[in-house]
Amino acid sequence: MKGLSLEEYVDNPVWTILVETVHKMILYPHHKAYIQREILNKHPDISFQDVALNLEISRGEALVILYELKKEKTE
Repeated sequence: MKGLSLEEYVDNPVWTILVETVHKMILYPHHKAYIQREILNKHPDISFQDVALNLEISRGEALVILYELKKEKTE
């Protein structure tokens, strides 16, 4: 998993299922806000693996959140 960029995961056929699952998680909006406000301000290039380890969340949730936040930033 280490070598793939966030965008490469989006091309996977199960990406939409992962996103749907993460969006249904109760703490998803809180985790997303915290990552945006606290984590990315201090560590803008943090990997989703490190986010998952530091916040003790799933790698899938961390992956979706980082992808969405980086996409929002470029729009």
